Amino acid sequence: MGKTIVEKIIGEHSNKDVKAGDFVVANVDVTAVQDGTGPLTIQEIQKIGLEQAANPKRTILFIDHASPSPRKELSNAHKILREFAKKTGAILSETGQGVCHQRLIEDYVNPGEILVGADSHTCTSGALGAFATGMGSTDVGIAIALGKVWLKVPETFKIEVNGSFAPGVGAKDLILHLIGLIGADGATYKSLEFCGDTIKNMSMADRFTLSNMAVESGGKAGLIASDQTTKEYLISHGRGDKYREITADPDAVYERVITIDASHQIKPTISMPHTVDNTATVDELKNIKIDQVFIGTCTNGRIEDLRISAQILENQQVHNDVRLIVVPASKDIYLQAIKEGLIRIFVEAGASVLAPGCGPCVGVHAGILGDDEVCLATQNRNFQGRMGNPKGEIYLSSPATAAYSAITGHISDPREIISSTSSQGVYPFESYLS
Repeated sequence: MGKTIVEKIIGEHSNKDVKAGDFVVANVDVTAVQDGTGPLTIQEIQKIGLEQAANPKRTILFIDHASPSPRKELSNAHKILREFAKKTGAILSETGQGVCHQRLIEDYVNPGEILVGADSHTCTSGALGAFATGMGSTDVGIAIALGKVWLKVPETFKIEVNGSFAPGVGAKDLILHLIGLIGADGATYKSLEFCGDTIKNMSMADRFTLSNMAVESGGKAGLIASDQTTKEYLISHGRGDKYREITADPDAVYERVITIDASHQIKPTISMPHTVDNTATVDELKNIKIDQVFIGTCTNGRIEDLRISAQILENQQVHNDVRLIVVPASKDIYLQAIKEGLIRIFVEAGASVLAPGCGPCVGVHAGILGDDEVCLATQNRNFQGRMGNPKGEIYLSSPATAAYSAITGHISDPREIISSTSSQGVYPFESYLS
Protein backbone atom coordinates (compact mmCIF):
# COMPACT_ATOMS: atom_id res chain seq x y z
CA MET A 1 0.00 0.00 0.00
CA GLY A 2 1.38 3.40 -0.98
CA LYS A 3 2.15 6.22 1.42
CA THR A 4 1.05 9.82 1.62
CA ILE A 5 3.68 12.49 2.21
CA VAL A 6 2.86 12.77 5.89
CA GLU A 7 3.04 9.00 6.40
CA LYS A 8 6.49 8.92 4.79
CA ILE A 9 7.89 11.75 6.90
CA ILE A 10 6.50 10.57 10.23
CA GLY A 11 7.55 6.99 9.47
CA GLU A 12 11.13 8.10 8.88
CA HIS A 13 11.17 10.08 12.11
CA SER A 14 9.69 7.27 14.22
CA ASN A 15 11.88 4.59 12.63
CA LYS A 16 9.02 2.32 11.64
CA ASP A 17 6.35 1.79 9.04
CA VAL A 18 3.30 3.89 9.91
CA LYS A 19 -0.17 4.49 8.57
CA ALA A 20 -2.88 7.05 9.27
CA GLY A 21 -4.30 6.63 12.77
CA ASP A 22 -1.13 5.24 14.35
CA PHE A 23 0.24 6.84 17.52
CA VAL A 24 3.99 7.36 17.45
CA VAL A 25 6.91 9.01 19.20
CA ALA A 26 8.82 10.88 16.51
CA ASN A 27 12.16 12.67 16.43
CA VAL A 28 11.87 16.39 15.79
CA ASP A 29 14.16 18.46 13.57
CA VAL A 30 13.05 22.00 14.38
CA THR A 31 11.14 23.50 17.33
CA ALA A 32 9.81 27.03 17.61
CA VAL A 33 7.87 29.29 19.97
CA GLN A 34 6.84 32.92 19.80
CA ASP A 35 6.46 35.60 22.45
CA GLY A 36 2.80 34.79 23.08
CA THR A 37 3.33 31.07 23.70
CA GLY A 38 7.06 30.82 24.44
CA PRO A 39 7.14 32.14 28.01
CA LEU A 40 4.61 29.50 29.11
CA THR A 41 6.58 26.82 27.25
CA ILE A 42 9.75 27.72 29.13
CA GLN A 43 8.01 28.01 32.49
CA GLU A 44 6.48 24.55 32.08
CA ILE A 45 9.76 22.78 31.35
CA GLN A 46 11.39 24.71 34.20
CA LYS A 47 8.77 23.29 36.58
CA ILE A 48 9.76 19.73 35.73
CA GLY A 49 13.50 20.33 35.71
CA LEU A 50 13.98 20.19 31.93
CA GLU A 51 15.22 23.69 31.17
CA GLN A 52 17.33 22.59 28.23
CA ALA A 53 17.35 22.39 24.43
CA ALA A 54 18.14 19.03 22.84
CA ASN A 55 19.07 20.76 19.58
CA PRO A 56 19.74 24.43 20.41
CA LYS A 57 20.80 25.45 16.90
CA ARG A 58 17.38 24.38 15.59
CA THR A 59 15.38 25.71 18.52
CA ILE A 60 14.16 29.19 17.65
CA LEU A 61 12.47 31.70 19.95
CA PHE A 62 10.68 34.48 18.09
CA ILE A 63 9.73 37.92 19.34
CA ASP A 64 7.20 38.87 16.69
CA HIS A 65 3.67 39.09 18.07
CA ALA A 66 4.19 42.14 20.27
CA SER A 67 7.18 43.57 18.46
CA PRO A 68 8.23 46.03 19.72
CA SER A 69 6.53 45.53 23.07
CA PRO A 70 3.63 47.92 23.80
CA ARG A 71 3.37 47.06 27.55
CA LYS A 72 5.69 46.28 30.46
CA GLU A 73 4.02 42.88 30.99
CA LEU A 74 4.93 41.84 27.47
CA SER A 75 8.42 43.25 27.86
CA ASN A 76 8.89 40.99 30.88
CA ALA A 77 7.64 38.02 28.83
CA HIS A 78 10.26 38.85 26.22
CA LYS A 79 12.93 38.73 28.92
CA ILE A 80 12.04 35.09 29.61
CA LEU A 81 12.81 34.18 25.99
CA ARG A 82 16.07 36.13 25.97
CA GLU A 83 17.26 34.52 29.19
CA PHE A 84 16.40 31.00 27.99
CA ALA A 85 18.32 31.58 24.77
CA LYS A 86 21.40 32.66 26.71
CA LYS A 87 21.19 29.65 29.08
CA THR A 88 20.66 26.99 26.43
CA GLY A 89 22.22 28.34 23.25
CA ALA A 90 18.84 28.40 21.49
CA ILE A 91 18.44 30.93 18.70
CA LEU A 92 16.62 34.19 19.47
CA SER A 93 14.86 36.02 16.65
CA GLU A 94 14.60 39.54 18.01
CA THR A 95 12.22 42.42 17.48
CA GLY A 96 12.16 43.52 13.84
CA GLN A 97 13.51 40.25 12.41
CA GLY A 98 10.07 39.15 11.26
CA VAL A 99 7.16 36.78 11.73
CA CYS A 100 8.14 33.33 12.98
CA HIS A 101 6.54 31.41 10.10
CA GLN A 102 8.25 33.51 7.45
CA ARG A 103 11.63 33.26 9.17
CA LEU A 104 11.26 29.49 9.53
CA ILE A 105 10.80 29.03 5.80
CA GLU A 106 13.57 31.48 4.98
CA ASP A 107 16.24 30.01 7.23
CA TYR A 108 15.42 26.82 9.08
CA VAL A 109 13.05 24.19 7.62
CA ASN A 110 13.81 21.71 4.82
CA PRO A 111 11.92 19.02 2.87
CA GLY A 112 11.22 15.80 4.76
CA GLU A 113 11.70 17.34 8.20
CA ILE A 114 9.41 17.64 11.21
CA LEU A 115 8.78 21.07 12.70
CA VAL A 116 6.63 21.57 15.78
CA GLY A 117 5.80 25.07 16.92
CA ALA A 118 3.69 26.60 19.63
CA ASP A 119 1.63 28.51 17.10
CA SER A 120 -1.20 27.21 14.96
CA HIS A 121 0.19 28.59 11.69
CA THR A 122 3.39 26.57 11.99
CA CYS A 123 1.84 24.56 9.14
CA THR A 124 3.18 27.23 6.74
CA SER A 125 6.43 25.28 6.36
CA GLY A 126 4.49 22.33 4.91
CA ALA A 127 4.84 23.99 1.50
CA LEU A 128 8.51 22.94 1.63
CA GLY A 129 7.52 19.29 1.83
CA ALA A 130 7.92 19.15 5.61
CA PHE A 131 5.53 17.94 8.29
CA ALA A 132 5.01 21.21 10.14
CA THR A 133 2.34 21.52 12.79
CA GLY A 134 1.26 23.65 15.70
CA MET A 135 0.99 22.21 19.20
CA GLY A 136 0.33 23.37 22.74
CA SER A 137 3.05 25.09 24.74
CA THR A 138 3.73 22.09 26.97
CA ASP A 139 4.06 19.62 24.07
CA VAL A 140 6.47 21.93 22.32
CA GLY A 141 8.39 22.42 25.55
CA ILE A 142 9.00 18.67 25.80
CA ALA A 143 10.02 18.61 22.13
CA ILE A 144 12.53 21.39 22.81
CA ALA A 145 13.96 19.63 25.84
CA LEU A 146 14.03 16.03 24.56
CA GLY A 147 13.97 16.36 20.76
CA LYS A 148 10.94 14.11 20.48
CA VAL A 149 7.17 14.44 20.31
CA TRP A 150 4.21 12.07 20.42
CA LEU A 151 1.43 12.40 17.90
CA LYS A 152 -1.15 10.57 15.84
CA VAL A 153 -0.42 10.12 12.15
CA PRO A 154 -3.17 12.17 10.47
CA GLU A 155 -5.42 10.98 7.68
CA THR A 156 -4.93 12.95 4.46
CA PHE A 157 -7.25 14.93 2.21
CA LYS A 158 -5.93 15.20 -1.35
CA ILE A 159 -6.67 18.67 -2.73
CA GLU A 160 -6.14 18.50 -6.49
CA VAL A 161 -6.24 21.85 -8.29
CA ASN A 162 -5.90 22.23 -12.05
CA GLY A 163 -6.18 25.13 -14.46
CA SER A 164 -4.83 28.69 -14.56
CA PHE A 165 -5.95 31.59 -12.39
CA ALA A 166 -7.53 34.54 -14.14
CA PRO A 167 -5.76 37.90 -13.71
CA GLY A 168 -6.62 39.28 -10.27
CA VAL A 169 -7.10 35.83 -8.78
CA GLY A 170 -4.51 33.91 -6.75
CA ALA A 171 -3.66 31.48 -4.00
CA LYS A 172 -5.44 33.40 -1.25
CA ASP A 173 -8.68 33.24 -3.19
CA LEU A 174 -8.18 29.51 -3.69
CA ILE A 175 -7.63 28.72 -0.02
CA LEU A 176 -10.56 30.90 1.09
CA HIS A 177 -12.73 29.09 -1.47
CA LEU A 178 -11.59 25.72 -0.12
CA ILE A 179 -12.24 26.66 3.50
CA GLY A 180 -15.68 27.94 2.57
CA LEU A 181 -16.29 24.64 0.77
CA ILE A 182 -15.31 22.23 3.56
CA GLY A 183 -15.90 24.42 6.63
CA ALA A 184 -13.77 25.62 9.54
CA ASP A 185 -13.82 22.13 11.06
CA GLY A 186 -14.09 20.14 7.84
CA ALA A 187 -10.53 18.84 8.01
CA THR A 188 -9.99 18.59 11.76
CA TYR A 189 -6.69 16.80 12.46
CA LYS A 190 -6.29 15.94 8.79
CA SER A 191 -3.30 16.58 6.58
CA LEU A 192 -4.15 18.57 3.47
CA GLU A 193 -1.98 17.51 0.53
CA PHE A 194 -2.13 20.05 -2.30
CA CYS A 195 -1.37 18.83 -5.81
CA GLY A 196 -2.31 19.31 -9.46
CA ASP A 197 -1.10 21.50 -12.32
CA THR A 198 -2.10 24.72 -10.58
CA ILE A 199 0.06 23.89 -7.57
CA LYS A 200 3.00 22.75 -9.72
CA ASN A 201 2.95 26.10 -11.53
CA MET A 202 2.71 28.17 -8.32
CA SER A 203 5.51 30.22 -6.85
CA MET A 204 6.69 29.26 -3.37
CA ALA A 205 5.03 32.42 -2.05
CA ASP A 206 1.63 31.20 -3.20
CA ARG A 207 2.30 27.70 -1.89
CA PHE A 208 3.12 29.12 1.53
CA THR A 209 -0.22 30.92 1.54
CA LEU A 210 -2.04 27.63 1.00
CA SER A 211 -0.16 25.73 3.68
CA ASN A 212 -0.43 28.63 6.11
CA MET A 213 -4.22 28.49 6.11
CA ALA A 214 -4.65 24.71 6.25
CA VAL A 215 -5.33 25.08 9.95
CA GLU A 216 -8.32 27.33 9.24
CA SER A 217 -10.18 24.24 8.06
CA GLY A 218 -9.06 22.38 11.18
CA GLY A 219 -6.08 20.80 9.41
CA LYS A 220 -3.10 19.42 11.31
CA ALA A 221 -0.79 20.18 8.39
CA GLY A 222 -0.78 21.41 4.79
CA LEU A 223 1.82 19.73 2.60
CA ILE A 224 3.06 20.15 -0.95
CA ALA A 225 5.46 17.76 -2.66
CA SER A 226 8.96 19.14 -3.14
CA ASP A 227 10.05 19.86 -6.71
CA GLN A 228 12.30 22.11 -8.78
CA THR A 229 10.49 25.22 -7.49
CA THR A 230 11.23 24.09 -3.93
CA LYS A 231 14.86 23.44 -4.82
CA GLU A 232 15.30 26.88 -6.36
CA TYR A 233 13.79 28.49 -3.28
CA LEU A 234 16.20 26.63 -1.00
CA ILE A 235 19.15 27.56 -3.21
CA SER A 236 18.13 31.23 -3.05
CA HIS A 237 18.17 30.99 0.75
CA GLY A 238 21.51 29.22 0.99
CA ARG A 239 20.14 25.73 1.66
CA GLY A 240 20.32 24.07 -1.73
CA ASP A 241 22.17 21.12 -0.20
CA LYS A 242 19.12 20.42 1.98
CA TYR A 243 16.86 19.69 -0.96
CA ARG A 244 15.36 16.25 -1.32
CA GLU A 245 12.43 15.06 -3.36
CA ILE A 246 9.52 13.89 -1.28
CA THR A 247 6.22 13.00 -2.90
CA ALA A 248 3.23 10.78 -2.24
CA ASP A 249 3.18 7.33 -3.81
CA PRO A 250 0.87 6.93 -6.83
CA ASP A 251 -1.22 4.40 -4.87
CA ALA A 252 -1.35 6.40 -1.64
CA VAL A 253 -4.62 6.08 0.26
CA TYR A 254 -6.58 9.26 0.97
CA GLU A 255 -9.58 9.73 3.20
CA ARG A 256 -11.06 12.25 0.79
CA VAL A 257 -10.22 13.71 -2.62
CA ILE A 258 -11.35 17.24 -3.52
CA THR A 259 -10.90 18.54 -7.06
CA ILE A 260 -11.00 22.21 -7.98
CA ASP A 261 -10.94 23.91 -11.38
CA ALA A 262 -8.92 27.09 -10.83
CA SER A 263 -9.84 28.49 -14.23
CA HIS A 264 -13.59 28.50 -13.69
CA GLN A 265 -14.34 28.00 -9.99
CA ILE A 266 -12.04 30.54 -8.36
CA LYS A 267 -12.88 34.23 -8.25
CA PRO A 268 -11.65 36.95 -5.87
CA THR A 269 -12.99 35.62 -2.57
CA ILE A 270 -13.71 37.23 0.79
CA SER A 271 -14.16 35.80 4.29
CA MET A 272 -16.84 37.74 6.15
CA PRO A 273 -17.08 38.29 9.92
CA HIS A 274 -16.60 36.39 12.15
CA THR A 275 -15.41 33.06 10.76
CA VAL A 276 -13.00 32.18 7.97
CA ASP A 277 -15.44 29.75 6.36
CA ASN A 278 -18.07 32.49 6.01
CA THR A 279 -17.06 33.19 2.42
CA ALA A 280 -18.45 34.97 -0.62
CA THR A 281 -17.04 36.16 -3.93
CA VAL A 282 -16.12 39.81 -4.19
CA ASP A 283 -18.89 40.56 -6.68
CA GLU A 284 -21.39 39.58 -3.98
CA LEU A 285 -19.90 42.05 -1.48
CA LYS A 286 -19.11 45.20 -3.43
CA ASN A 287 -19.60 48.57 -1.77
CA ILE A 288 -19.12 47.45 1.84
CA LYS A 289 -17.44 50.50 3.38
CA ILE A 290 -14.10 49.93 5.10
CA ASP A 291 -12.17 51.97 7.66
CA GLN A 292 -8.86 50.13 7.61
CA VAL A 293 -6.87 47.92 5.23
CA PHE A 294 -4.03 45.73 6.45
CA ILE A 295 -1.53 44.15 4.04
CA GLY A 296 1.00 41.80 5.61
CA THR A 297 1.25 38.81 8.02
CA CYS A 298 2.60 35.27 7.64
CA THR A 299 -0.13 34.67 5.06
CA ASN A 300 0.47 37.54 2.64
CA GLY A 301 3.42 39.64 3.76
CA ARG A 302 5.95 38.26 1.29
CA ILE A 303 7.74 40.29 -1.39
CA GLU A 304 5.42 38.94 -4.10
CA ASP A 305 2.40 40.19 -2.12
CA LEU A 306 3.98 43.61 -1.68
CA ARG A 307 4.76 43.82 -5.40
CA ILE A 308 1.15 43.09 -6.29
CA SER A 309 -0.07 45.72 -3.83
CA ALA A 310 2.47 48.30 -4.99
CA GLN A 311 1.54 47.96 -8.65
CA ILE A 312 -2.08 48.66 -7.79
CA LEU A 313 -1.22 51.56 -5.46
CA GLU A 314 1.41 53.24 -7.64
CA ASN A 315 0.36 56.80 -8.56
CA GLN A 316 -2.84 56.31 -6.54
CA GLN A 317 -3.99 57.64 -3.17
CA VAL A 318 -5.53 55.75 -0.29
CA HIS A 319 -9.15 56.84 0.21
CA ASN A 320 -9.59 59.70 2.69
CA ASP A 321 -11.73 57.53 4.96
CA VAL A 322 -9.32 54.57 5.00
CA ARG A 323 -6.16 53.82 7.00
CA LEU A 324 -3.75 51.54 5.12
CA ILE A 325 -1.19 49.60 7.15
CA VAL A 326 1.56 47.61 5.41
CA VAL A 327 3.85 45.22 7.32
CA PRO A 328 6.55 43.18 5.55
CA ALA A 329 6.78 39.66 6.99
CA SER A 330 10.53 39.70 7.58
CA LYS A 331 13.60 41.91 7.60
CA ASP A 332 14.81 40.42 4.32
CA ILE A 333 11.48 41.20 2.67
CA TYR A 334 11.52 44.73 4.06
CA LEU A 335 15.01 45.34 2.65
CA GLN A 336 14.02 43.92 -0.73
CA ALA A 337 10.91 46.12 -0.77
CA ILE A 338 13.10 49.17 -0.10
CA LYS A 339 15.49 48.14 -2.86
CA GLU A 340 12.66 47.75 -5.37
CA GLY A 341 11.03 51.05 -4.41
CA LEU A 342 7.88 49.45 -3.05
CA ILE A 343 8.08 51.19 0.32
CA ARG A 344 8.23 54.55 -1.44
CA ILE A 345 5.08 53.67 -3.39
CA PHE A 346 3.24 52.73 -0.20
CA VAL A 347 4.27 55.88 1.66
CA GLU A 348 3.44 58.16 -1.27
CA ALA A 349 0.01 56.50 -1.52
CA GLY A 350 -0.65 57.35 2.13
CA ALA A 351 0.12 54.05 3.87
CA SER A 352 1.76 53.51 7.24
CA VAL A 353 4.62 51.00 6.87
CA LEU A 354 5.55 49.19 10.08
CA ALA A 355 8.59 47.13 11.07
CA PRO A 356 8.44 43.40 10.30
CA GLY A 357 6.25 41.43 12.69
CA CYS A 358 2.69 40.30 13.24
CA GLY A 359 1.42 43.84 13.72
CA PRO A 360 -2.35 44.35 13.81
CA CYS A 361 -3.15 40.69 13.11
CA VAL A 362 -3.04 39.64 16.77
CA GLY A 363 -4.79 42.69 18.17
CA VAL A 364 -2.08 43.62 20.67
CA HIS A 365 -0.96 46.91 19.14
CA ALA A 366 -0.41 48.76 15.87
CA GLY A 367 -3.83 48.98 14.28
CA ILE A 368 -6.50 48.01 16.81
CA LEU A 369 -9.99 48.73 15.50
CA GLY A 370 -12.47 51.17 17.01
CA ASP A 371 -16.06 50.26 17.79
CA ASP A 372 -18.03 49.29 14.67
CA GLU A 373 -15.03 49.81 12.41
CA VAL A 374 -14.42 47.50 9.45
CA CYS A 375 -11.02 46.20 8.38
CA LEU A 376 -10.16 44.36 5.17
CA ALA A 377 -7.02 42.34 5.87
CA THR A 378 -4.75 39.85 4.14
CA GLN A 379 -4.30 37.90 7.39
CA ASN A 380 -5.61 34.39 8.06
CA ARG A 381 -8.21 34.94 10.79
CA ASN A 382 -11.19 37.19 11.32
CA PHE A 383 -12.52 35.92 14.65
CA GLN A 384 -14.47 38.38 16.75
CA GLY A 385 -11.98 40.50 18.69
CA ARG A 386 -9.02 39.26 16.64
CA MET A 387 -7.78 42.79 15.98
CA GLY A 388 -8.22 43.94 19.56
CA ASN A 389 -11.87 44.95 19.65
CA PRO A 390 -14.87 42.56 19.74
CA LYS A 391 -16.98 45.39 18.32
CA GLY A 392 -14.86 45.57 15.16
CA GLU A 393 -15.47 43.57 11.97
CA ILE A 394 -12.76 41.86 9.92
CA TYR A 395 -13.02 40.74 6.30
CA LEU A 396 -10.21 38.67 4.75
CA SER A 397 -8.97 38.95 1.17
CA SER A 398 -6.01 38.68 -1.18
CA PRO A 399 -3.42 41.48 -1.39
CA ALA A 400 -4.83 42.54 -4.76
CA THR A 401 -8.34 42.94 -3.37
CA ALA A 402 -7.04 44.72 -0.27
CA ALA A 403 -4.88 47.20 -2.18
CA TYR A 404 -7.59 48.15 -4.65
CA SER A 405 -10.18 48.48 -1.89
CA ALA A 406 -7.86 50.85 0.00
CA ILE A 407 -8.12 53.19 -2.98
CA THR A 408 -11.88 52.97 -3.46
CA GLY A 409 -12.86 53.03 0.23
CA HIS A 410 -15.02 49.93 -0.03
CA ILE A 411 -14.59 46.25 -0.86
CA SER A 412 -13.84 46.21 -4.58
CA ASP A 413 -13.01 43.74 -7.34
CA PRO A 414 -9.28 43.91 -8.23
CA ARG A 415 -10.01 42.59 -11.70
CA GLU A 416 -11.31 46.07 -12.53
CA ILE A 417 -7.86 47.62 -12.16
CA ILE A 418 -5.60 44.66 -12.94
CA SER A 419 -7.14 44.26 -16.38
CA SER A 420 -6.01 47.80 -17.17
CA THR A 421 -2.47 47.43 -15.76
CA SER A 422 -1.52 43.85 -16.61
CA SER A 423 0.05 44.84 -19.92
CA GLN A 424 2.52 47.20 -18.24
CA GLY A 425 4.68 44.37 -16.85
CA VAL A 426 6.05 46.43 -13.96
CA TYR A 427 6.69 43.37 -11.80
CA PRO A 428 6.73 39.59 -12.40
CA PHE A 429 3.47 38.96 -10.62
CA GLU A 430 3.38 35.26 -11.45
CA SER A 431 -0.08 33.97 -10.57
CA TYR A 432 -1.79 37.38 -10.70
CA LEU A 433 -0.69 38.97 -13.91
CA SER A 434 -0.41 35.98 -16.19
